[in-house]
Amino acid sequence: MEFTDLLAIVDDLPVFETGILLTGDVDRADVARQLSRWTASGQLYQLRRGVYALAPPFRKVKAHPFVVANTLVRGSYVSLQSALAHYGMIPEFVPLTTSITSGRPARWDTPLGSFDYRHVKAGWFHGYALLDLGARQSAFVATPEKALLDLIYLESGADKPAYLETLRLQALDQLDLDHLARLADASKSAKLQRAASILAELARVEATEYESL
Repeated sequence: MEFTDLLAIVDDLPVFETGILLTGDVDRADVARQLSRWTASGQLYQLRRGVYALAPPFRKVKAHPFVVANTLVRGSYVSLQSALAHYGMIPEFVPLTTSITSGRPARWDTPLGSFDYRHVKAGWFHGYALLDLGARQSAFVATPEKALLDLIYLESGADKPAYLETLRLQALDQLDLDHLARLADASKSAKLQRAASILAELARVEATEYESL
């Protein structure tokens, strides 16, 4: 396989897995050698075993971090501060992309960024949707309600008003408060139920302040 062949196959994919190169009558060992050679020469980025991205100037599309996150660990979704920043609900830029998985926790530091994976039990693995990220890219991302509850679920003391204040939450009008309460109640977690009540009050205060302007 020549590099021009790879470019034709990958085309405008922001990231790709080696499986797309191994269809048909191909020499798997030759593909592996070529990938290693192109990575060493700087034409490719190896993000983890079996996952690659074209390096500039060969790439046509810059990979969105959420797409990379979904690809690095299949069966994961972006959540916590990463999702909250995407929705504009916290003011800080979040350089680390954090995802939820029901598998093993992990962290990957790649040329396209750093990616952290937090483990939850299978029963708490829900509350995400496929979002359009533009440039024909999409990724599984927690809803605003689930992103908040994932954060509270995983962080010690996150149901306390003092902790929630440190997040400097904003744009809380995006929250479906009934859905938030249902998620918290379904969890049967007193911690999440307390946090949902606090968040609902913060949303009401924000709405009142907005109306008074």
